[in-house]
Amino acid sequence: MLDHAPAWLPGGHAQTIWSALYARRRWSSLKPWLRERWTTPDGDFLDIDKQHASRTERPLLVLFHGLEGSSASHYAQAFADWAAEQDLNLALPHFRGCSGELNRAPRAYHSGDHEEIDWLLQRLRREHRALGGQTLVAAGVSLGGNALMRWAAEHGQQARIQADAVASICSPLDLMQSGLAIGRGLNRHIYTPMFLRSMKPKAVAKWAQHPGLFDKDAMLAAKDLYSFDNVFTAPVHGFKNTEDYWKRASAKAMMQDIRVPALALNALNDPFVPANSLPGPDDVSSSVCLWQPAQGGHVGFAQGRWPAHVRAMPDAVGAWLLQAAGLSVKPEESRRG
Repeated sequence: MLDHAPAWLPGGHAQTIWSALYARRRWSSLKPWLRERWTTPDGDFLDIDKQHASRTERPLLVLFHGLEGSSASHYAQAFADWAAEQDLNLALPHFRGCSGELNRAPRAYHSGDHEEIDWLLQRLRREHRALGGQTLVAAGVSLGGNALMRWAAEHGQQARIQADAVASICSPLDLMQSGLAIGRGLNRHIYTPMFLRSMKPKAVAKWAQHPGLFDKDAMLAAKDLYSFDNVFTAPVHGFKNTEDYWKRASAKAMMQDIRVPALALNALNDPFVPANSLPGPDDVSSSVCLWQPAQGGHVGFAQGRWPAHVRAMPDAVGAWLLQAAGLSVKPEESRRG
């Protein structure tokens, strides 16, 4: 189903932008988010948005958002609608600084933040089991998906202790190739300014919290993500420079170490993630399933009649996760058209 896009929505750019801004938002099952604030081991905080199923012991879906995303992102709302329809518990942890309030510590978040993923999954699994739950599955979108796959590779067989199945969605699994691609051509004029408009003010606020943390003037002068990461993301998070960060944080080179059931979904026409950068069968372990449909853009996958909807991707990924965890899926509703 994800192989096809509406005839009136051709190309990766159109499928990306339309899905994020204009596709149908009339969710039938969406519930209000309930927020919890957790204190991190280093004395900072993370905000976790949750939706509860009819019973606490129902399976738990953990969703990690993408760069500058949140529970308000279109894909998060679509997943929340699907989870409510399936009567699943849902938790969406906000990476530091992404919940609407600046975090306290010098650090923020980055594409290979597997230590943060590990702490979150450990606590979520422990709390879910204390409430009688047995099954936890996790999905990560874009940046969140690379970090999740990096975590799965880092922990190998032990990852099964925290999660029963994982999925990455439109993730830049080769950060060098994706990072360079987003700084070239049309991408540089459409998406790079969009991200920097959000990231630069946060970095300025972080500098005000911790004066001298990085070169503020160089950060403000950055014209692309390469330059921004070189001045802020890399040094603040312990990397030498952008190349060191993108190389060490990428999941692709480690995906042969993954031992938990894992799905990597990437559209071949994703403007951010070049098709030739995607992992092939020889790059991954037998635990990894690769879905690489021709259409979809970056976290788009619009389906149906005008103005289209974005539930097809959560339907497909969510069903895969539940089935990989040995659970059944409720029949798809007929409301979407």
